[in-house]
Amino acid sequence: MSQWITVCQVEDVMPGTGVCALVNGEQVALFRPDASDTFYAISNMDPFARSNVLSRGLICEHENELWVASPLKKQRFALKDGRCLENAEASIKSYQVQVVNSEVQIAA
Repeated sequence: MSQWITVCQVEDVMPGTGVCALVNGEQVALFRPDASDTFYAISNMDPFARSNVLSRGLICEHENELWVASPLKKQRFALKDGRCLENAEASIKSYQVQVVNSEVQIAA
C-alpha cells in the first residue's frame, strides 16, 4: 500500500516547469506541464549522464504524449511512465501523483 507524501503546494511549481523533491531519500522530478493541477513525477536521475538533472529538462510533446528531454544528453522520458523514447532499456521509475487541497502528493 502506498503512502502519500506532500512535497509542495500547487502554486510552488510554475506551469511548464519541473522541480526536484526528495521522497524517502530519492530525488524525484515533479512536472507541471500547463496551468492545470495535473502533475507527473519520474526519477530525477538521467541514466545516460548518471546525474540528477531531469527536473531541469524541457517538457515536450511527441505523438500526443508528454516527455521531458534531458538537459545533458537530450534523451526523452515519458512523463506518464518513465519509458525512454530512444532506448527502452534505459527507462526510469515513475510515481503516482495526486493533488489534495492544493497540496501535491507523491506515492512512496
